[in-house]
Amino acid sequence: MSTESTTADAMWLDLLDWRRQVAALYAHVREERERDPVTAHGLWQAGRNALFRNHPQSPLLADARAAFDSLPCWPYDPALAFTAPVEPLPPERLTIPSSTGQDMPLVRFGRVSLPVGTLDVYWIDVYGGGVFLPFRDATSGRESYGGGRYLLDTAKSADLGSTVAGDLVLDFNFAFHPSCFYDPRWSCPLAPPQNVLGAGVRAGERAG
Repeated sequence: MSTESTTADAMWLDLLDWRRQVAALYAHVREERERDPVTAHGLWQAGRNALFRNHPQSPLLADARAAFDSLPCWPYDPALAFTAPVEPLPPERLTIPSSTGQDMPLVRFGRVSLPVGTLDVYWIDVYGGGVFLPFRDATSGRESYGGGRYLLDTAKSADLGSTVAGDLVLDFNFAFHPSCFYDPRWSCPLAPPQNVLGAGVRAGERAG
């Protein structure tokens, strides 16, 4: 087996391990959040910091990883933690641009109405799929990534769950930057115009 083949195999297995660790982290966060959201937020931050610092699939560039301490986050704000039912909409297929210019196929299937504004809810329309809820707000391009942040990305196990009644848990304190914010080699779908909030959402991950 060539060295190149061995390296490629390790890369895919590293990616598998990354996704397993993210899934385990969110399972722990969901369980703890029901008891104590602030503690759950601390677990989430600690888990992401450890992955970014130590994992071979960290989105951080090598020089940034050497100096890495923690991902900047706003303090937990309970006023920005919500649950909401998904208002069904007629399924609409569309594409949105990614950070590298590629199109990402989505199906818009619903909408959530929150105190901070209204957001469309999407299904990522590729193999495996997943519920996807990106957003931009008044901090985007200044205090956070201009392409937006993600509230849910269940294809990557970033999922805070649902209530017994079926409402989505939408806690902006767990909003996170896509990988392309840290390294432009990653291709990340950008928040579409219909998911732009007028107010600044100062919760979750922020720019440095």
